[in-house]
Amino acid sequence: MRRTRIIGIGAGLALVAVAATTGVSALQEDARTTVTAYFERATGVYAGSDLRILGVRVGTVASVTPKGKEVEVVLRLDQGVKVPEDAHAVVVAPSLVADRYVQLAPAYDGGPLLADNAVLPAARNATPVEVDELYASITEITTALGPNGANADGALARLLETGAKNMDGNGKAIGDSVEQFGKAAKTLDRSSGDLFDTLTHLQSFTTMLKENDSEVRTAEQQLHSVTSFLADDKKNLSAALKELGTALGQVKTFIARNRGALKKNVDALVPVTQALVDQRASLAEAMDTLPLAAGNVLNAYDPAHRTLNGRANLNELSMGGPLVSPDAASGPPPGLAPVDANRRKSLPVLPLPEVGTVFGTPEKQPAEQKQKQKQEQERKADRKKGAER
Repeated sequence: MRRTRIIGIGAGLALVAVAATTGVSALQEDARTTVTAYFERATGVYAGSDLRILGVRVGTVASVTPKGKEVEVVLRLDQGVKVPEDAHAVVVAPSLVADRYVQLAPAYDGGPLLADNAVLPAARNATPVEVDELYASITEITTALGPNGANADGALARLLETGAKNMDGNGKAIGDSVEQFGKAAKTLDRSSGDLFDTLTHLQSFTTMLKENDSEVRTAEQQLHSVTSFLADDKKNLSAALKELGTALGQVKTFIARNRGALKKNVDALVPVTQALVDQRASLAEAMDTLPLAAGNVLNAYDPAHRTLNGRANLNELSMGGPLVSPDAASGPPPGLAPVDANRRKSLPVLPLPEVGTVFGTPEKQPAEQKQKQKQEQERKADRKKGAER
């Protein structure tokens, strides 16, 4: 009985140990990240092959299963391994005879992580070129360049010979060219944004030209007409430009010799131009009324008698004040006054017969009367100044 109990207790402990080990393994298995990657082919990759990042083993290949035209490869990452969300898978062949492995790239340096059960499509992954494909490509190239291909008439041989002659002694220049080309490529890489912006603007410009194709064609035709005209008359144009150059030279010489006189004339023109500016309103009115006045003069002219015939109300002249500006010495004339019969005889003969009363300037007043009028004007001026003060 005692021996049976010991055996039973030992069996129970063994079962507990097996269960605990199985549970821990299951927990560890669940903690690993699973990734499914698809490839066009997976030659040399098997279940148990290494999964690496930067050449370091970080997991294993769980299974390799054909799926139509692609191969499904299930990858298991070790616990705690981080992979970036944009990672891709590559089948690496270290040598011709060694087993291949799957590598994830790039290495994680921050950012979102690749989720568990993530799928990497075949377009995102890559496989190495097989040796037989490489041999087939080399064979195809050599056949195409061989005596039954491009070198059937010795063209390739002559090309190589000519190239060898041209490159003989130019190794340093070719190396410098390659170096400069590399620098140019780096410059373009750093300025790729500006380059693409330039291409975008160029596309906008070409689109504008396309949308305005008819206007562009018209402009080209007009430009062609102008250039054709200038080409046909290039001799006359050349002569005209030559004469213009001569004339400009003469003008320059004239200005240099007569600079002082020109300055005086320009200074003398200043008052005239200033007067024109000050009287621009009167000039504008005169330009409006002069055509009408000239027309009236033409209509009033009598060619048979060579006279200007017209009508006027002389009362407006006699009642409208002095005919001339006032004179401080003699005073303003009183206007027109009726002419008596004695004075009428001394007047020149009128071209028209007299009708009604004849008016004329008044007779000259005696010196005493002029003095009185002058004194009266001075008194009026003094009273006006006193009122202003």
